[in-house]
Amino acid sequence: MNQFWSDVAVYGPGFLKASWLVLWITVLTILVSWGCGLAAALAQRSALAPVKGLANFYIWFIRGTPALIQIFIIYFGMPQLGIRLSPFTAGVLALGFNSGAYVAEIIRAGLQAIPRGQTESSLALGFSGFQTMQSIILPQVFRIILPAVTNEAISTLKNTSLLSTITVVELTLYAQTLISATFRPFDFYIAVAVIYLVLTTVLTQLANWLERRYGRLS
Repeated sequence: MNQFWSDVAVYGPGFLKASWLVLWITVLTILVSWGCGLAAALAQRSALAPVKGLANFYIWFIRGTPALIQIFIIYFGMPQLGIRLSPFTAGVLALGFNSGAYVAEIIRAGLQAIPRGQTESSLALGFSGFQTMQSIILPQVFRIILPAVTNEAISTLKNTSLLSTITVVELTLYAQTLISATFRPFDFYIAVAVIYLVLTTVLTQLANWLERRYGRLS
């Protein structure tokens, strides 16, 4: 027990800092993914073939290639095109683009669940297409897709561990540095697993609260 509290005192601040970085990356990644996902989902409904084709290619490419390769393309590959990004920025963009393709499919399914008659009725009442989407369609879609986007957000949080490969000092890389110094892999990997479990549990409880709240409003 004395060893445990000693470890908490010595290594706890570092784990706390790494956990905060994981949360910050997750929040930014979710914002990027929702932006990309919404844009791609709406582009799939476009009457313009090039716009629809670009959205379909984005979703096809992202879903068909590993997230780790996408991270490497943005961080190691983009400098060949003259675009140099910090590990943090590259990681957020890569994870955001990756998650965005899955969010797009979730939103597309949610849009398909809304009866087309609602759109036709709102247009007949004088609403513009943008007003219809913003005020009538998307609020309903959000309630429908909330459980699915919650699962995607949890996956995004766990995928932050991949950023250790491009020197982002999140939980995994921090644990690896401690393991290199102490030769205690079991202890520190268990600690990382517990921290991720706590973070995902908090995120799940937040999502459950949102579901209950929007369920009462529906």
